[in-house]
Amino acid sequence: MTQKIDNNMVMKCVAYQNGVSIGDVTIEDISEVLKLEHTFVWLGLLEANTELLAKIQEEFGLHELAIEDACVAHQRPKIEEFGDSIFIVLHTAHLVEKSVEFGETHIFMGPRFLVTVRHGASPGHSKIRGRCEAMPQQLAKGPGFALYSIMDFIVDNYVPVIDGLQARFDKLESAIFEYRPGRQTIEGLYELKRELLLLEGAITPVIDICNELMRFHDAGIPKDVRVYFRDIADHVKRIHQAIHAMREMLVAAMQVHLTFETVRQNEVVKRLAGWGAILAIPTMVFSWYGMNFKYMPELDWEYSYPGVVIGVGLGSLLLYLRLRKAGWL
Repeated sequence: MTQKIDNNMVMKCVAYQNGVSIGDVTIEDISEVLKLEHTFVWLGLLEANTELLAKIQEEFGLHELAIEDACVAHQRPKIEEFGDSIFIVLHTAHLVEKSVEFGETHIFMGPRFLVTVRHGASPGHSKIRGRCEAMPQQLAKGPGFALYSIMDFIVDNYVPVIDGLQARFDKLESAIFEYRPGRQTIEGLYELKRELLLLEGAITPVIDICNELMRFHDAGIPKDVRVYFRDIADHVKRIHQAIHAMREMLVAAMQVHLTFETVRQNEVVKRLAGWGAILAIPTMVFSWYGMNFKYMPELDWEYSYPGVVIGVGLGSLLLYLRLRKAGWL
């Protein structure tokens, strides 16, 4: 069954000439607008279907392999070159309540166009577009500066995610040292570690992407724009260091949690052993008197029963005091 083009998938399609917007453009008119000098088209899509992407491929002359990747999410972060255009996949992340939701942004860039396809939990680019339009001199450098703005926006959104994860870790760490850690604490630590691994997998490839954009792709990225991608790479390195440090602390917290659990279990074992030793005294004495022998000590003494009871009580009390002083009870 053929899918139809949904206008809700097209967020914004604007043509820029010499860094200034010359108005919105329909999908069908893109190829005509690209014929104008010093003009490029910035198109934003959301959850685009195969029908719409096929139309975009026709208008911009995109490679079929890149279109195939853009149709399906769950792509790894990467950069690929197809003739005079490049295809970039970036993972986005943002906090929703106490968990991290991940999405993807697929980017097509050529000398005269920039196309973004957002999937999943990916914030809109209206603020980015507005900020770029406020700097026409920079936007006049072409789609390379718009690409930088989008990548910088995605990387900046990693920071509040890291802060949120750090707050969660601090809370779990306090639970370990201040209270009795339980199953919920270790589950929270494990979930936090899983999210850190996913976030690290999303961030690490961005450094290689920035390095390639700085060294190659002269047609779409002027030399004076490449320095901006170096700034993104520096931000990513700082975020990566924060993730690495948090992972180290997380491993240490898990080890401390397990140590506390071992100590707690040892305390329980010591208490059980102490009470077992105290109960061993009356058990041993009463087992003697449970034997059916004719000649038992003090069977004929008038005060034998209270004497045995008092002796057992004193022996148990002395052992209790000794164990309590040793910290076993």
